[in-house]
Amino acid sequence: MIQFIDLKAQYARIQDRVEQAMLETMRGGQFIMGPAVAALERRLADYTGARHAITCASGTDALVMALMAKGVGRGDAVFTVPFTFMASAEAIATVGAIPIFVDIDPVTFNIDPVALERAVRALKAGDPTIHPLPRMDADELASLTPRGVIAVDLFGLPADYAAINAIAQQHDLFVIEDAAQSFGAKQGNSQAGALAEIACTSFFPAKPLGCYGDGGAIFCNDDELASVLRSIRVHGQGSHKYENVRLGLTGRLDTVQAAVLDVKLDIFDDEMEQRQRVAATYAAAIADHGLDVVAPTVPEGSRSAWAQYTLVAADGAARAALQQRLADRGIPTMIYYPRSLHVQQAFAPLGYRDGDFAVSEAMCERVFSLPMHPYLRDDDARSIIAAMAG
Repeated sequence: MIQFIDLKAQYARIQDRVEQAMLETMRGGQFIMGPAVAALERRLADYTGARHAITCASGTDALVMALMAKGVGRGDAVFTVPFTFMASAEAIATVGAIPIFVDIDPVTFNIDPVALERAVRALKAGDPTIHPLPRMDADELASLTPRGVIAVDLFGLPADYAAINAIAQQHDLFVIEDAAQSFGAKQGNSQAGALAEIACTSFFPAKPLGCYGDGGAIFCNDDELASVLRSIRVHGQGSHKYENVRLGLTGRLDTVQAAVLDVKLDIFDDEMEQRQRVAATYAAAIADHGLDVVAPTVPEGSRSAWAQYTLVAADGAARAALQQRLADRGIPTMIYYPRSLHVQQAFAPLGYRDGDFAVSEAMCERVFSLPMHPYLRDDDARSIIAAMAG
């Protein structure tokens, strides 16, 4: 049976090494911030090219910690997309700030830099005719301070950081790269995780690099920022355990998860290459069958981590029909994401409405993802496309 994500095949490949690493951790007895954590952080920094890698308990914690380190709180606004997982906007609200949603590019699924520029101008002018803004009291809206951008690398493809960073610099904003789905991707000669001032990733099991529980990491080049992040990770700790110099949280990565990730890094480059193979096989088969779907596009000079392989159907009915054809043959599919964040109940107080972000809303109706993992055989990938062709 074809698996949507085949973690069992990966485990069979590394079983002996993973179990040995976990056993050594158990015997060592250092379950919190053990030596495997520091060793992993060095490897992660080397891999991305960032000066610092600070591991943490989840990708969501990574975003929250990054915002805390930048001093974001009440009265602040941070720009992000509505077509993504909840955590990207949730982190902004968690620290007391207001998410300002910005629509996506229909080809890359990532934040549209032109729309971002409009959104910044709209907020500074307090003018929702320039770009949709939260429907809140005019004085409250005027009091918001634009602070930063969380750009999401959706489905494994880095956003347009040349444009995003330029806009941010012009308007004195920081940029956080939400690389939860793009660890292993590239843009030019730079790795995901090193494309903005701060980058955050997730090691949730289904991610391109995943552990056997929750985990995450933050990347940066600033020594002082890294020091603040390490403090926040342990309750705002200062020079010793019982000195607390700021508010923080319990954000540490477990030693056993670090040990697992260290083993998985050994095969990660090969798995990235295999993901490219699967994506290329899908693309060729879609073209051969002339399917009425839009296959994902990777801009020249970039490499996707292919966290998901996501197609765009002609409309909702066409998507449902294609998914049913696959389901009839026991082939799983997923919809990421069926409802845009700006109309989720959690953000209802912001007053956004259907129609505010037309591209995101259209994608919610039309996208679906096929099985994607390094262990998917070419003949299985071709059979999946053939099944959709009928």
